[in-house]
Amino acid sequence: MPLPNRVAPDGGLLAVPARGLLMGNRGGRFHDPQTRALPRRIQASRQWICCVLFFRNRLRQVWGRGYTELFFCDEVTALAAGHRPCMECRRKDALAYRAALVQGLGLHETPLFPEIDRLLDDERRDGRAKRLHRLPAETLPDGAMIAEEGRFLALRADAALLWSPDGYVGQQLRPAGPVSVLTPPASLAALSWGYSPLWHPSARSAP
Repeated sequence: MPLPNRVAPDGGLLAVPARGLLMGNRGGRFHDPQTRALPRRIQASRQWICCVLFFRNRLRQVWGRGYTELFFCDEVTALAAGHRPCMECRRKDALAYRAALVQGLGLHETPLFPEIDRLLDDERRDGRAKRLHRLPAETLPDGAMIAEEGRFLALRADAALLWSPDGYVGQQLRPAGPVSVLTPPASLAALSWGYSPLWHPSARSAP
């Protein structure tokens, strides 16, 4: 039975056998190591990060006594859920994300990552619920994720790719007009100013 540790674009946790390209955590442990059931809490702190699967030969027991390991289809999914690149295992990506965020938000000073975490925390959730942002589709960068009629769609060029835990399984024309955006505005700013997220390989071949 799969653990409920695969992250959907709305930040929810799924118990599916899909294997993702990235892992991460939400600042510590919020699961029960004994039952390993779907947690009632959704985080341990504001620090929601996404990490590489392998780093310095470290081996962990998933959902053991340590932090709550989470897994993402790709970085587009992680950003939509409200995570950011990890400064330890993805330092280059984290610095590139922050630099693009600074430019995109027009900041005069470079924030520390705890400040970015606070910003993302305000933008990604309303209590336990996912915070949606109603924005014109025409203004959204590639890599933005939207919710439409119970589906998750990732915007890429002129297409909207249908998300699944295993990858992208279809596409339609990119929508126009106001849409419900999952990706927090801070991450949208980073994407707009050149941050290039890791896409699942299926994004290149979605039917």
